[in-house]
Amino acid sequence: MINPGTYNITAYQGANYSKTFSITQSDVPFNLTGYTAAMQVREGYSSPDALLSLTSSAGIVLGGTAGTVQISISASQSSAIPAGSYAYDLELTLSGAVTRLLQGSFSVVGNITK
Repeated sequence: MINPGTYNITAYQGANYSKTFSITQSDVPFNLTGYTAAMQVREGYSSPDALLSLTSSAGIVLGGTAGTVQISISASQSSAIPAGSYAYDLELTLSGAVTRLLQGSFSVVGNITK
């Protein structure tokens, strides 16, 4: 079991957001070949509905042997989230085993220009 890293995200409503993380183990890129990924943003840990859901099929790109995880949020996706502070986590799955990779706050700064 690994302890998830903490990374707090600030996204701007109505704007694209992209961030690439490099995953290493003993300073060597971690091979993500065969993994899938999922990330959700919710109002809190017990909130029933996700405000944003990304997967390795839509919004998350896993870099295989390079050990990178890129998350991308479109302007239309960020527009749909009300300004405020939320929580998120990002999980990796391989052969049914789930590992929480990242977690933290997810802040959305309101948009003035519409």
